Amino acid sequence: MLTSEQISPDKIQADYAAAFTQTLGRVQAVTAEGGLVIFTCENGKLAVGRVRTGIIRIKLFAGAGPEDPIHLRTTEAVIGYDENSGGKEEELQVSDTESAYIIETDGITIEVAKHDSSLRFLNESGQIMAHNPLLAWNEDKAAAALFQATANTHYYGLGEKTGFLDKRGERYEMWNSDNFSPHVPEIDALYQSIPFLIVGEPGNAYGIFLDNPGRSVFDMRGSEQAFSIHTETGGVDYYFIAGPQIKDVVGRYTALTGRIQLPPRWSIGYHQSRYSYMDQEEVLELARTFREREIPCDVIHLDIHYMNEYRVFTFDPVRFPDPKAMIAELKSFGIRIVPIVDPGVKFDPDYHVYQEGADSGFFCMKPDGTPFIGPVWPGQSVFPDFSEAKVGEWWGSLHRFYTEMGIEGIWNDMNEPSVFNECKTIEPDTLHGNNGHPATHGEIHNLYGMMMSKATAEGMANNLDGRRPFVLSRAGYAGIQRYAAVWTGDNRSYWEHMALAIPMVLNLGLSGVAFAGPDIGGFGHHTTGELLARWTQMGALFPFCRNHSMIDTVRQEPWSFGTDVENICRDYISLRYSLMPLIYSVFREAAETGMPVIRPLLLEYPDDPHTVNLCDQFLLGDQILAAPVYRPDTYHRVVYLPEGNWFDYWTGERRQGGSHFMAHAPLDTLPLYVKEGAIIPRTAPAASTEFQRSPELLLDIYTPASGEGSFDLYDDDGTTYAFKDNSYNLYRLTVEGAEGAVTLRVHPASHGYAEGWKKWTVTFKHLRFAGCRLDFGTEAQDREELEALAEGWHFDRAAGELTVVMDQPLEDLELVVNAL
Repeated sequence: MLTSEQISPDKIQADYAAAFTQTLGRVQAVTAEGGLVIFTCENGKLAVGRVRTGIIRIKLFAGAGPEDPIHLRTTEAVIGYDENSGGKEEELQVSDTESAYIIETDGITIEVAKHDSSLRFLNESGQIMAHNPLLAWNEDKAAAALFQATANTHYYGLGEKTGFLDKRGERYEMWNSDNFSPHVPEIDALYQSIPFLIVGEPGNAYGIFLDNPGRSVFDMRGSEQAFSIHTETGGVDYYFIAGPQIKDVVGRYTALTGRIQLPPRWSIGYHQSRYSYMDQEEVLELARTFREREIPCDVIHLDIHYMNEYRVFTFDPVRFPDPKAMIAELKSFGIRIVPIVDPGVKFDPDYHVYQEGADSGFFCMKPDGTPFIGPVWPGQSVFPDFSEAKVGEWWGSLHRFYTEMGIEGIWNDMNEPSVFNECKTIEPDTLHGNNGHPATHGEIHNLYGMMMSKATAEGMANNLDGRRPFVLSRAGYAGIQRYAAVWTGDNRSYWEHMALAIPMVLNLGLSGVAFAGPDIGGFGHHTTGELLARWTQMGALFPFCRNHSMIDTVRQEPWSFGTDVENICRDYISLRYSLMPLIYSVFREAAETGMPVIRPLLLEYPDDPHTVNLCDQFLLGDQILAAPVYRPDTYHRVVYLPEGNWFDYWTGERRQGGSHFMAHAPLDTLPLYVKEGAIIPRTAPAASTEFQRSPELLLDIYTPASGEGSFDLYDDDGTTYAFKDNSYNLYRLTVEGAEGAVTLRVHPASHGYAEGWKKWTVTFKHLRFAGCRLDFGTEAQDREELEALAEGWHFDRAAGELTVVMDQPLEDLELVVNAL
């Protein structure tokens, strides 16, 4: 605990930034080779490369002389970049004006000032998108980049950071840290470091991705007229990513660093965890309780107590005497096990994982040639050097221990990496082989967790006979989304932490990490029934949905606080499973385009000034708006609905957008709203994503009075990679409203998955018709008669709903509903 002693006048020192005394100075020579232009300046070199449409790479070579070699290697964050061509074979053309060198690419013009090597980025209309007036460094090899800003500049992204959606006025450090406590706004470094900043201004947005896995700082606090990026090691190597919309920036950034792999559908279900479920019988009883209480669940996690004295790749023989039989029984319930795996390998000459790694030189080494050893859960431990491909392959192969038991998912924890020593991690001077380009740990610290997850994901995939693995990671760097889902670490059972989770997960989504979520109910401290109910309501719509709690805290399984809270938790977990066709389709969109699964309203409504820092609401996809209650004893809250018309999901009440209103939200109600024109696919909830799947698709059309709506409905087997061989169904759905008529069009863009929904029940909701006519099938007099028809329809005048039943459409279909 800190006391006022810490702010004694004798202790306070001015926190000055490092003095960056060296700059590039005047440009002296220019050479163009392939997709790369090298500027030789008075005090160093500057490389400008076109990576792909809308992305320019800028790399500073501080102090490099005319004859000094340069390299364009990237970290593992970047995919598809050819360091020999600067990213593209075609020559970049450089023109010369009186004051600057001009490089024109498709969509971006770069100006490099002759007198000071400063940079400007212009769009096709000649408007300045960004201005980088200064690149500088000091004798300690720390470097900085300065960018101009205005009073109207806003900042997003940066991955897992505390605070609000807009990071204006904040300063954050990139250094993966096991920060168990506290998680408060002034904590500027947590488990993930994603050095990707989205800069939003009126009519313009761009991104800056700093590809430096050492310690760095993004400072948006020092001045309204500028923001700066500082690096401790490794210099400045950044990618300018053009807009003009934030969606463009996110799409291009994820094209550069990769997008999520389509996960197995079971991993999108509900997860239950605790530190720890202590033995085999407790785990089985937990699963039986979920089924007896009819609460859907797909996954139970095993924390560190399942291991034999915390040795990874072991089960405790007393607590878990027959894990393979346990896993088989759980699968008969439709439940999978996901065990925790940490990077620390117990320093034990009799332990086979240690023996193999030590004999092969696979562990991180100190400068004197001895292994780095530090204490974690098993006691003194060594750490694999995941910067080496051969080490990653070895580590991945060890996971056969789990896959042979029937395990298909792994939870990577403590992989910042966390070490119980003075510096809280691997010591900075520890050496990494780095595939022939040696580096210190201080230079590549933030890559460690991602490289562990890469090894895990690839090893699991190799051992699963064509089934998709699931990996969950606490630590990561840019590109982590290619290998793992992310949870936001050791939060607390505080209402403030529930509120904090919304902007944190939204900014992770804007930073490419679409599959993310917090521990529902809070990990540390003691939750309450009300907090668990409210958090479950919110968490049921988050991409990653796991309830997790710490040892010695009150239990927080859904039934832990009596019938009322249990019913609320059941209802909202069931809602998630009912909406699984929508959620899985949005995950497929994320895998294809990089768009987040849940989104800040800013992403879909960038010109609405009310969305600039709106971070207590979110969109699931682009059609459902959630406004969670995140305060105790609160049964009303202000909701903002953007432009258009919206319907209350529960009552059907229609509201006009572009305004705020007070929503009534008793404890059993999460305020949810659906946009007019939305097409919402759902199904009957099941015990798990694979258990008792309904053959019937329910398609709710929120009928537009005018205008259009659309949705891409996706389905596959949810388990294998067969979708890569076109074994999937993709329906492009559109609805169009006009006076006196509504038209639904169904276009099966792909129909390669034969086991899809066999029956479709389409409901046109909120029709403003006194009667209607549909030239399709048979008109039924009531819903009971409709249920018996293979193809038909019924209009409920009182409800304003038209329901249509049909077989799964295999060809283009057009349903025209006319008013009578």
